[in-house]
Amino acid sequence: MRSRYSAYTRNNSDYLLKSWHPATRPTTLDLTPTPEWLGLIICRREAGSERDTHGLVEFIARYKAAGKTAIIHEISRFAKEEQRWYYVDGTISQSAQNSPCPCGSHKKFKRCCGK
Repeated sequence: MRSRYSAYTRNNSDYLLKSWHPATRPTTLDLTPTPEWLGLIICRREAGSERDTHGLVEFIARYKAAGKTAIIHEISRFAKEEQRWYYVDGTISQSAQNSPCPCGSHKKFKRCCGK
């Protein structure tokens, strides 16, 4: 997950496509316009260890675009094949802005790390 976030910050579509599972991989990936990425918070992880073949990562990625700060709150599924992890797909939360901030401040995300 962290390597894919880094690839987004570097606008590296080649890496993103290579790390995407062949069954769900798009043929192309246009990363324009490129937002200013502000940070990644891993909220939880299920499975994904060396012995697992599937894993799940919930994350919040903050970014700035058109002068406004926003977030992507996603639960991503990964599959391991031939000792390599691939992004399969994800579900994006539409209510992320009103969710509690994962930093533990007890504030809503939009009033804390989402500023």
